[in-house]
Amino acid sequence: MARTNDDPLDAGHAAGLVVDADGTVLSCTPAAEALLNRTARDLRGLRVRDLLADPGSWGTVMAQRDGPVWEGRAELAPDGGGDVLFRVLPLDDGRDAGDARQFLILAAPRALVAQWRQGHAFMRELFLQERVGLAVLDKELRLVRTNTPLLPYTGVPADLYGARLADFLRESDARAIDARLREVLTTGAPLVSVDVEVHTQVDPGTGRILALSAFRLQGTDGGVAGVTAMFLDVTEERLSRRRLDLLHRATAALSANLSAEETTRDLVELLVPGLADVAVVDVAEAVFTFEEPGPEPSDSLRRVAAAGGSPGLLDAGAGVDPVASPYGMSAWLRARGLLLGRIQVGRGEGRPPFTPEDLALLDEIASRAALVVDNARRYNRERSAAISLQRSLLPSPTTDTVAVHTASVYLPTDTANGVSGDWFDVIPLSSARVALVVGDVVGHGLQATATMARLRTAVRTLADLDLEPDELLTHLDDLVSQFVIEAGEATRTPGAETAYGSFGATCLYVTYDPVTRRCLAASAGHPPPALVAPDGTVGYLDVSPGPPLGVGGLPFEPVETEVADGSVLALYTDGLIERRGHADLDLGMAALGNALSAAVALGRPLEEAGPEVVRQLVPGPLSDDVTLLLARTRAVPGRDTAAWTFAADPSMVAEARERVLDQLSRWGLDELAFTTELVASELVTNAIRYAGGPLELRLIRAASLICEVADRSSTQPRMRRAQASEEGGRGLFLIAQLTDRWGSRYTRYGKTIWTEQALPPPS
Repeated sequence: MARTNDDPLDAGHAAGLVVDADGTVLSCTPAAEALLNRTARDLRGLRVRDLLADPGSWGTVMAQRDGPVWEGRAELAPDGGGDVLFRVLPLDDGRDAGDARQFLILAAPRALVAQWRQGHAFMRELFLQERVGLAVLDKELRLVRTNTPLLPYTGVPADLYGARLADFLRESDARAIDARLREVLTTGAPLVSVDVEVHTQVDPGTGRILALSAFRLQGTDGGVAGVTAMFLDVTEERLSRRRLDLLHRATAALSANLSAEETTRDLVELLVPGLADVAVVDVAEAVFTFEEPGPEPSDSLRRVAAAGGSPGLLDAGAGVDPVASPYGMSAWLRARGLLLGRIQVGRGEGRPPFTPEDLALLDEIASRAALVVDNARRYNRERSAAISLQRSLLPSPTTDTVAVHTASVYLPTDTANGVSGDWFDVIPLSSARVALVVGDVVGHGLQATATMARLRTAVRTLADLDLEPDELLTHLDDLVSQFVIEAGEATRTPGAETAYGSFGATCLYVTYDPVTRRCLAASAGHPPPALVAPDGTVGYLDVSPGPPLGVGGLPFEPVETEVADGSVLALYTDGLIERRGHADLDLGMAALGNALSAAVALGRPLEEAGPEVVRQLVPGPLSDDVTLLLARTRAVPGRDTAAWTFAADPSMVAEARERVLDQLSRWGLDELAFTTELVASELVTNAIRYAGGPLELRLIRAASLICEVADRSSTQPRMRRAQASEEGGRGLFLIAQLTDRWGSRYTRYGKTIWTEQALPPPS
């Protein structure tokens, strides 16, 4: 097939004039008529110089002649061709070129010629350059023309004319590229920079990543002639990008939590297959005991994570330079001068060997992993200390008293801020009563735990005074305000305000009397307790929450409720009812009510019901501490209590002794008759003498024998040592010697003095 020449100065395309030796036009081509805007008749007989825009420039034009065949530039009339390039060829007609009598002048617009020559130079240089592989393929995807470095890799034949990609590339690679090129041939849509992998049949193990671009070629007849493909080797760029992407993903995985085990497991799952075929992480044993590892390698490493194939791949060279052992490498986990562990990775023979860039990447990942492991060690050390301290300050998970049987659940938070200041307590009070307490300190960590310890101690101290719940919270609020002031004076700069900080807290204080079956509750910013009736119905005590502790300025209002025997009181912290993404606590309280109704039904043991409620309400990771205290109430039967009211008359003392002796006889407690008669006599006598009447004497048979005398005076009795010459003043001293415990508490109408004696063992 004859090659076509698209040179604008080729005789097949250019405007042609045949002239004689004097430059007179003898004939012309149709293209000349079109260029010069003249007919052949008009052109015939004209001199070429007359076609110039300035005939006087003829000498300049002729001065460009440098041989028999020569080219030049001329400026024709604007309406007759303009700026043109021309080529002069002698028509020798058998003569020497110098004796020619006729000449062929071929001309074309200068811009057209320049554009063609630039394009021709571009194509020539494009096929000569070595940066981009270039291939022209026909409609059957056979190679027609390529530049030298089409694929400068082992296994590419020197002569590619007429070859297919499948003749020298791996079958799967050739098939993928052919599919892309065939799509371009079919649709005409160009393909721009699509990554493809290339492996030759001779050397399939070492592949390259090429960015493939392609566009469809059209013939002179407008039909599809083939496709041109360009291959740019982007292996190093893509590998660098992959390494950077792997580093970013590894950093994200390392930042997910503060557990050395979980973090390293996430890491090895990224390293395989992102970097290697097998990866393992060993961590120093000291990390798990929260101690500081040494600065040098030791044998005390624990394998905490592994992924991929057999760890035997690591035996060939883990820990050495990749040049010496290209299929295995390792990096130490070092941070803050401590050696915390080691990462090892390995590749099988089907993958390319490790490079120095891979080792640099592993070193960077190891340095970041080391910081995370050390942060996890430090965090867990503090968290363990805080949890141990907090658990040591909390009561036993279960308690059993005359008034209630309790079971509790405490779960510390999973967040990186550390445990918070949740606490609960079950405090025995006088006269068989009990106090139930739940509180929540603001903040997390050791500061919150320390504040919790101070508050719990304060609550126990105040509870020992037998204060009403509202009065106890008032004293506790004053104490927290003093904490804030003391902390502010220690750390505050002059003129700055004192911060609420980690000293604020909420608290719910509930007392229960098994004799009257009445519950008295007050709240300092804490959610109300739930009450599960024996029939399974659930409600919440109508407690009006006062301000949190430390705010001050508002009173705390007590609420009294009668509780049926066998009911369950549920005290909790907000971590149990808060929902992620929901600020409405009513939803959480409704869910708690449903969970309590189902878990506590049919007298189920509280030790089983508590964990079941928590599992239902907090199925996932904890964003805050969770505390739940369940208390099943008990009642002292009416037959185990006796009460009498006496006027303030000394003659009533004898009657009081008789009543006591008679009641003890009915109870079969004659062993305690003498002591109890004496105690009752002293208490009634003191009440008549110093408080006036009326007064009430009450006996309670519970875990111990309780004797109480209540009067209308608010003056607390004081035990003192009487002098030898004094006739009185020894009553309370005798009571203290004869009973196991005694004390006095304020009431709304005065005070009550009580004593306790151990019951004799059953016969």
